[in-house]
Amino acid sequence: MSSPAAQHDTPLIDRLPAVRGRLSANAPLAKVTWFGVGGPAEVLFKPADADDLAHFLANTPGDVPVTVLGVGSNLLVRDGGVPGVVIRLGRAFAGIEVINADILCGAGALDGNVARAAMEAAVTGVEFLSGVPGTIGGALRMNAGAYGVEMSDVVVKAVALDAHGGRHELVSDDLGFEYRKSIIPEDWIFIHAHLRGHAGHADDIQARMDDIKRAREDSQPLRTATGGSTFKNPQGLKAWKLIDQAGCRGLRVGAAQVSEKHCNFLINHGGATAADIEALGEEVRRRVKETSGIELVWEIRRIGVPAGGETR
Repeated sequence: MSSPAAQHDTPLIDRLPAVRGRLSANAPLAKVTWFGVGGPAEVLFKPADADDLAHFLANTPGDVPVTVLGVGSNLLVRDGGVPGVVIRLGRAFAGIEVINADILCGAGALDGNVARAAMEAAVTGVEFLSGVPGTIGGALRMNAGAYGVEMSDVVVKAVALDAHGGRHELVSDDLGFEYRKSIIPEDWIFIHAHLRGHAGHADDIQARMDDIKRAREDSQPLRTATGGSTFKNPQGLKAWKLIDQAGCRGLRVGAAQVSEKHCNFLINHGGATAADIEALGEEVRRRVKETSGIELVWEIRRIGVPAGGETR
């Protein structure tokens, strides 16, 4: 892999500030992504807490690229790995507290865990999170949604650290939510969210979550190596229908395939490379553009460099 940081003679890990968390050089990432592919992080950092993360960001050399990784659900790590530092928020960022109808949670909390905690407290409104793979930080970043509800409907405020470790408290309007995106700078890192539901009945909430689970199992390839929804839905249209109409259902590149069950999911049958998966996605985009005139936009986040290549 190649990056400005990698051009120094001193190993990157030796140029980074002392931390209370854990720094690991050449850390494998494939096993922590749902696709199960991709190269290593030049350095992986697991901060001890928010203060440790802020200290790290404030004291890291400005030429070092920094990338945040959640649980690797809606993510493709390229085969050459990720230059610079990859930050993974761990247990210290996964706390969840429900007070009345307010849900306070760390950015590293799993979306499904937040939905369950709310259900146990008889708070309704966030059941949709049980159908969203990933963490709250990623859900904030992309205004995640499912089954007619999205983060913009439930976020009261969020806390993020900027690239220099500065802390920012952001109300919902500050986040500038749009379909599957927010306006927060890419180099800011969410650390906390305040969501708000309303009082409900635990049995009703559980029933709704059970319905969501059944709907996902019936329509999505959940028990395969996949990255979730691949492309954003164009306005007023469904990406999967465009993909199906373009004749891409079951299309393969190597061991990567467009799901037969849901055309907007790419799956790794075992042995696929990140290059196979990305090439398949680009071929789908080409065919959809050719047949419909519509250019699909990747929803899956792609990071890193190709094998032996430069950053794209």
